[in-house]
Amino acid sequence: MPAANPTAELKPSKPYPEFPLFPHATKRWAKKIRGKMHYFGPWDDPDRALKAYLENKNDLHAGRTPRRDTSELRVKDLANAYLLHKQALLDAGELSPRTWRNAKEATDLLVDQFGKTRLVSDLRQDDFAALRKWMAKRWGPVRLGDFIQRIRCVFKFGFDAELMTAPVRFGPGFARPTKKTLRLERVRKGPKMFEADELRRMVAAARQPLKAMILLGVNCGFGNADCATLPLVAVDVETGWIGYHREKTGINRRCPLWPETVEAIREAIEKRPEPNDEDHQGLVFITYKRDTWHKPDDRNPISAEMRKLLDSLGIDGHRNFYALRHTFETIGGEAKDQVAVDHIMGHARDDMASVYRERISDERLKAVADHVRAWVFGEPAVEAKVG
Repeated sequence: MPAANPTAELKPSKPYPEFPLFPHATKRWAKKIRGKMHYFGPWDDPDRALKAYLENKNDLHAGRTPRRDTSELRVKDLANAYLLHKQALLDAGELSPRTWRNAKEATDLLVDQFGKTRLVSDLRQDDFAALRKWMAKRWGPVRLGDFIQRIRCVFKFGFDAELMTAPVRFGPGFARPTKKTLRLERVRKGPKMFEADELRRMVAAARQPLKAMILLGVNCGFGNADCATLPLVAVDVETGWIGYHREKTGINRRCPLWPETVEAIREAIEKRPEPNDEDHQGLVFITYKRDTWHKPDDRNPISAEMRKLLDSLGIDGHRNFYALRHTFETIGGEAKDQVAVDHIMGHARDDMASVYRERISDERLKAVADHVRAWVFGEPAVEAKVG
């Protein structure tokens, strides 16, 4: 005769016949709901188990995930929920890897500074003021303001997602830097653009494919990611045009290429190594290591090469590859056709004119590009035609 199960013999009886839970072998009060077993607390605390069941029964019987106790939400829980939300957007193609990395940096900072197990409900204005002070000692006002905004987004998500019953009060000590502070910082660093003589020196000294990238930057307002992800099918060196949607915004852009840019792209393509990864076969630019120039999670290789070039030429100031985009916007705007400038840049404007505008003539785009070229190479400016 088999021995009796000692665990079964120790199971407690229900406190009263109508008690909705039963004693499970795992020494917890349980109930099977919609074909799934749910557990509500240890045998020795039936009152607490009943309370947990009553608080969640409506959601469980309806097939919904019960809301967690917001008073027990930890910083780690909020960070994980926020990153899962952002990961879903990334997987769906609605978020760029760079934006996801920004979100990860913000949540990592919160966990590091406040601690994994710190209750969100326990955070006070003094905590955020101390966090701002810590960041301000290490970063300039632009980066400081950026991180303050990222952190605010994390807590806004928590409230919108019903992980918190009330929005967080950050207090006046967690304000972003004022516009005046940002303006003064910009004056201190100097203009974020290159002058024409500097550009000519850069083009003359740069090796391929950086030379072609620099020309794309000042000819079409291309940034690092624009160059690194530029597909071969978007470039028509026979007609001298580039046409495709910008990876960062999804906005269609079309740009007439200067003869110098066409020549540099041809040369870069001729010297282009065969990529190791088949996914990179369709890119215009490949590194000498046969890899992509697009590295959103690491130090950007285009920025690194640009820094070497600028240092070798003695071109100082707080400028990098992206300053080429500032240059195109600044000089292109002098052609007096901002709509054409925006189209070449791939800028998105949420106004009704942009909704109704179906196309921009090639003549308008070429007038802007010609104006910038005349400024760079010192040739007579081509009069912009606005049509």
